[in-house]
Amino acid sequence: MKQHKPLLASLALSALLLSGCATAAGSVTAAPGVSMAAAVPATSPEVSHHGAGHHSQGSASPGTTANGPSAAALMVCGDQPKERLRSILDLDWDPHTIDSWADSTFTCTYHLAEGALVISVQEATDQASARKYFDAMQALAKDAAPIGGLANLGFPAYETPDGSAVFQKDSFILHVDASNLPPTLGPDNITRNALAYQLSTTILACWIKHP
Repeated sequence: MKQHKPLLASLALSALLLSGCATAAGSVTAAPGVSMAAAVPATSPEVSHHGAGHHSQGSASPGTTANGPSAAALMVCGDQPKERLRSILDLDWDPHTIDSWADSTFTCTYHLAEGALVISVQEATDQASARKYFDAMQALAKDAAPIGGLANLGFPAYETPDGSAVFQKDSFILHVDASNLPPTLGPDNITRNALAYQLSTTILACWIKHP
């Protein structure tokens, strides 16, 4: 990612690792096993709530996982992303969220004044399946650009111009989708791409500390 200096990314991750990481306090609003087949074609590599930066063609499947999201997936709706959002956007309270679990995907939607921010985690059966799924997503994403250097924290990662950041770690594919937000937001006019990246690194830091 061009605007992220490698040293700053490294320092940011180090700082994040010093803080605690907690899972979401709320319960999943969609029952495990609810099918998304009606909303997502079987030939599409898309998962719930992916943004406009991806096409709906192609074929990929990360496999299936046990019923219910993992503790790692639940972290995307937990205290750390909420605190990060409050800090970046100078909010007086935690944003309202709605979460769901379907087709091995945990999705947390943050309702902000500017629009919906969607963070999803696709859980694959193993790392190889996750990487295959990630590669298919990147190949089909419109104008996808790899996030390189230290900015990717050592994981496969890419971003799209509309405000999405996607990382693959172990058997997880993390997608932070800020495409429904305006190009800049908050008191510091942070770009939606920078927001997606910062939230991604916040979550990844939690995953690194609590694998």
